[in-house]
Amino acid sequence: MPEMSKFVWLFFSVSGRVSRAAYFLGGMLVAVVQAFPLYRFTLAPEGSPESMMWSTLFMVAFLASLWSNVALAVKRLHDLDKTGLIAVILFVPVVSIVAFLVLCLFPGQPGPNRYGKQPNAPA
Repeated sequence: MPEMSKFVWLFFSVSGRVSRAAYFLGGMLVAVVQAFPLYRFTLAPEGSPESMMWSTLFMVAFLASLWSNVALAVKRLHDLDKTGLIAVILFVPVVSIVAFLVLCLFPGQPGPNRYGKQPNAPA
């Protein structure tokens, strides 16, 4: 299993580059982490302590996933040799879906660029 520092870099740092596959798989993992507490919340009886616990866990997961999605998108944009500021489009509802697909489909710049020597490694 990879070192914990690589997971922290992948999901919480905005430096470096990530490939299409790493971006897609990271995004899917973030979605699952976000969806599980929401699913458990829907199964809990309304107004119960269990319901409150799962709603709180969902909010924590949602807030953490916001930053993780931005960090992944910034690194993916870096792989395309673009500035990470473009990641703000992820907050526009319909555009965010298109942006996710674009970032998953377009290949990164081969070889080193100003954001790092290679994808999937800290800069």
